[in-house]
Amino acid sequence: MPRSKNPLSDPKKRAPETQLVHGGTVRSQHGETSEALFLNSGYVYPSSAAAERRFKNEDPGYIYSRFSNPTVEMFQQRMALLEGAEAARGLATGMAAVTTALMSLVRAGDHVVSARALFGSCRYVVEDYLPRWGIASTLVDGKDPANFEKAMRPNTKAVFLETPTNPTLELVDIAAVAKIAHAHGARRVVDNVFATPVLQSPLKLGADLVVYSATKHIDGQGRAMGGAILGSQELIGGDIHTFIRQTGPSLSPFNAWVLLKGLETLPLRVRQSTESAGRIAEFLGNHPKVAKVLYPHHKAHPQYELGKRQMQGGSTLVAFEVKGGQETAFKVADALSVILISNNLGDAKSIITHPRTTTHQRLSEEIRLESGIAPGLLRLSVGLEAAEDLIADLEFGLGV
Repeated sequence: MPRSKNPLSDPKKRAPETQLVHGGTVRSQHGETSEALFLNSGYVYPSSAAAERRFKNEDPGYIYSRFSNPTVEMFQQRMALLEGAEAARGLATGMAAVTTALMSLVRAGDHVVSARALFGSCRYVVEDYLPRWGIASTLVDGKDPANFEKAMRPNTKAVFLETPTNPTLELVDIAAVAKIAHAHGARRVVDNVFATPVLQSPLKLGADLVVYSATKHIDGQGRAMGGAILGSQELIGGDIHTFIRQTGPSLSPFNAWVLLKGLETLPLRVRQSTESAGRIAEFLGNHPKVAKVLYPHHKAHPQYELGKRQMQGGSTLVAFEVKGGQETAFKVADALSVILISNNLGDAKSIITHPRTTTHQRLSEEIRLESGIAPGLLRLSVGLEAAEDLIADLEFGLGV
């Protein structure tokens, strides 16, 4: 009898961990085990007629690496398999992904609704940049989905949010807001950086597009910049692809190759860091010098039940507010030895930052306080060091 086809020949039937090692791989004639790195900018056609067909999309193949490249395509395919998306595009940075996603959905005269708790640069795009092009925006308190309903207008074309938020780990109910947006004919864009595709699946909860700064957990070792947008073939292959092709916020093939290597270990890293983050949140929650700890899977979080329902883990990030304000926060951070002071996150190395004076310093004090960014707030990105060492480091810092 003829042997039946192995069901695992279909990449979609493989577990996520397997997809992240093998997904999207296309080998050259040399049969390399690792993904090939194609650093070329252009491609050769066998004839002028073949070039014409390629540009008419009548023949498959690559044209120019600004918008199509074999190494970048492998990264895109692997990300799509992990996210459960029909299509994906790689971008130069996370902010390129956010800007491309929003600009591709709107035109002059349209309106965008966004949760106001955003990374500083994301808030700039929504609040300052889009209005320059005739696109109005309304920022709302994202904790209550009813606020999105109140802000919707007949010309609202996009709803944007990040959850958990940067830096306070505030949560937004993705499914509830998606239902509201779709009822008004608007697209939903979710920045899923803090949760990662390992711990949260926005597309399954009703999002239309998911964006990532691949610089963070996807690379995971502070080596390369990158971003990604994922969603339906209609959206990704339509206006988003056109925007990338014509404006050029492209992911370099080398960075795509680095990110492919990062994806192979993403679940292992995220789960280890999340486990450590949970232990650290418990420690901080019981420390007398900590006024507040914010971690989605810690019972002190005001949206704990939503965090448990929406996220498979509490994230690799912990935010905590120390008593004594900014002066004490600086003393704590400066006294640390293992944990580094930096504004990056999702790294194998644990990193701490003071959002009020770094990532969110351009915002007014009124907006910072409104967003929960108090003078004593610190954001900790938990890495792969021993949890015992990280807790001991924090205990020393808090004792200074």
